[in-house]
Amino acid sequence: MLALLFVALSVGLDNFGASTAMGVSGVDRKLRLRVALTFGVFEAAMPVVGLLLGHSLVRHLGSDAKLIGGGLLCLAGAYAIVTALVGNTESTSELQPSLKRLSFMGAALSIDNLVIGFALGTYHVSLVVAAVTIAAISVALSLLGLEIGSRLGDLFGRRSELVGGAVLIVVGVAVGTGVL
Repeated sequence: MLALLFVALSVGLDNFGASTAMGVSGVDRKLRLRVALTFGVFEAAMPVVGLLLGHSLVRHLGSDAKLIGGGLLCLAGAYAIVTALVGNTESTSELQPSLKRLSFMGAALSIDNLVIGFALGTYHVSLVVAAVTIAAISVALSLLGLEIGSRLGDLFGRRSELVGGAVLIVVGVAVGTGVL
C-alpha cells in the first residue's frame, strides 16, 4: 500500500504543476470543479485503460510515455504564451481553459498512467483501490496547485498568462525528462 501511495504522489505532481500554471489567471469555483473532475477522471481511468490494453501497447510506449506527455504540455504552455503575447484582451473568466483544453491537458498528464496500470496488474494490486487512490491524490494536488497559482497570479497581475505558460513548459520539460 505504501508503494501505491508513492506512485500516486509521483503521478500527481505533474497535475500539481499544471494546476499551478492554470491558477495564475485566477481561480473560481467553476474552475476548481472542472480541474478536479477532469484530472481525477483521467488519472483514475488511465491505469485501467493501461491494464486493459495489455502489455503490447504499454511495452511500445515504455519510457516514451513521459516524453510524449511532456511534449504535449510544452505545446499547451507555448500556446498560452502566444495567446498572451498576441494581445488577448479577454476577461479573466474567458481565459480559463475550455473543457477541450482541460481534457487535452488531463490526457497529456496521465499518459504515463497507462504504464502504471499494466504494472499494477502484474503486482496484483486491486485496480479499483489503485484508481481511487491515484485520483484522490491527483485531485488534492491539483486543487493545491490551483490555490498556489492563484496567489502567484495576484502577484504577477497582467503577466499571469505568460507566467502560467512558462510554468506549464517547465512542467512539460520536467515530465518529459522524468523529473516529475
